[in-house]
Amino acid sequence: MKIGEINTLKVARDTPHGIFLVDEEGEDVLLPGKYLTGSEKEGDVLAVFLYNDSEDRIVATTEKPKIKLNEFAALKVIDVNKSGVFLDWGLEKDLLVPFKEQNKKMQLGNTYVVRMYLDEETDRLVATAKVKKFLSNDDLMIGEKDQVNLIVFNQSDLGYDVIINEKHMGLVFRNEVFAPVKIGDKLTGFVKKIRPDGKIDISLQPDIKTHIENSNDEILSALVSHGGVLKLSDQSTPEEIYETLHISKKTFKKSIGNLYKQGKITLDHNQITMVK
Repeated sequence: MKIGEINTLKVARDTPHGIFLVDEEGEDVLLPGKYLTGSEKEGDVLAVFLYNDSEDRIVATTEKPKIKLNEFAALKVIDVNKSGVFLDWGLEKDLLVPFKEQNKKMQLGNTYVVRMYLDEETDRLVATAKVKKFLSNDDLMIGEKDQVNLIVFNQSDLGYDVIINEKHMGLVFRNEVFAPVKIGDKLTGFVKKIRPDGKIDISLQPDIKTHIENSNDEILSALVSHGGVLKLSDQSTPEEIYETLHISKKTFKKSIGNLYKQGKITLDHNQITMVK
């Protein structure tokens, strides 16, 4: 049985407190009655999550946690006491972040990116906000221009620190972000540059050629949905352009230049028109 993970177990026997589930080695664990539908019978196979209950016993639940063992997730602080802070991770018993596992004092009501691990001293599932110690750029499994999965875990004057593919750490520069971004956001990004010191620059847009090609298609689609006319031009503000097309003004200007050269649009002082 693997604590902190989803386990597939077989119904062994019924008790007044719930049903006991067993694994292939014969180890058993209780699934409390409050999680039962009433249709369970001996021999049925159930997918359950295992964790420590309020008395530190290993127990099963059919509830879905927001984080599993050795994963990162953005969780909200819902209680603070002398032991540390407690996070809402979707289960009845809240998830503890000990004070020693905080980068700075975590505030009630705020959301933080944490990693869950098994504390070897207490044999309990706990979380840490010190996520950097689980990330390394030494042996990279990515290359420049690769598409990657991101989790935003910190904001600084430079921009946003991100977890890359749950293995590496990178930075999205603030002046290259054209939409609201917050801690915990899961985004798709692209490796822009890998520096000699191992630091990784991440872009939320693909390389410029691909990005322009995608933007061309977005503009043409928007023209179709707006009857062939968009009240936008190179005189429009970045905010007006982003509100309609979700691209930067710089990309917009390059794209409409390309589309004009291809004969697909005409340009006027305050609008662009699709050529029929």
